[in-house]
Amino acid sequence: MVDEKMFRLDGRPAMVVGAGSGIGAAIAKGFAAVGAVVGCVDLDGEGAKKTAAAIEAQGGRAVAIACNVTDEAAVNATVETFRAAAGEPRILVNGAAGHDRTGTILDIEPGEWNAVLAVNLTGPYLMSRAVLPHMIAAGGGSIIHIASQMGSVGAAARPAYCATKGALIQLAKVMAADHAADNVRVNTLSPGAVETGRMTFRFGTMEEARRVSGPLHLLKRLGQPDEIAAAAIFLASDAASFMTGADLLVDGGYTAL
Repeated sequence: MVDEKMFRLDGRPAMVVGAGSGIGAAIAKGFAAVGAVVGCVDLDGEGAKKTAAAIEAQGGRAVAIACNVTDEAAVNATVETFRAAAGEPRILVNGAAGHDRTGTILDIEPGEWNAVLAVNLTGPYLMSRAVLPHMIAAGGGSIIHIASQMGSVGAAARPAYCATKGALIQLAKVMAADHAADNVRVNTLSPGAVETGRMTFRFGTMEEARRVSGPLHLLKRLGQPDEIAAAAIFLASDAASFMTGADLLVDGGYTAL
């Protein structure tokens, strides 16, 4: 029988990486709204503090932690800080993503390529590796990698981004197979174009992003961060207890075209 309590995360320690802004901030706030104790992790420490403060202002529990996900020592220290503040992590969202320049592989220098891979792919590997032993010891949990519709379809002049997001989808499948016996579910969440700072970085203004990118989706608009957060709550909750190794597309119909 379906019960709304299935979607609650009451008391569960949840780390949200990339919580300083955009989709990550919406997920962190959404988790707190359904009862989770949230670790707001971001390279932008001030952004993480802002999200944590917003959660606490609404009566939730949160801790802000600045972290460079490409630095293994920093990642390990972040997990220990979170454990001391909130307990053993039962939920992990890997949502850190750097800005990648538009260009073909002939335009993108090796250093730029490696920088995107370090944040988008190696970061989730390092964070998952640091969290998993504690999650397993606590009885299991849910790991969500934030991928993209561009992990399933190509986009001209976005080689590093598309490659890393496709790799995250495959990484989740392998992790799901490796850790199902540990009661750890691993899935990817793939948004379409969402109204965040990433869109203004790419298009200059949100109006231009809406004009150019909106019509590429069947729903003829961009997504909102809260729409992605709602899907993350589902994946993290007991409502998704039979879901692992899957890619949940919340893309307004982009990949159906």
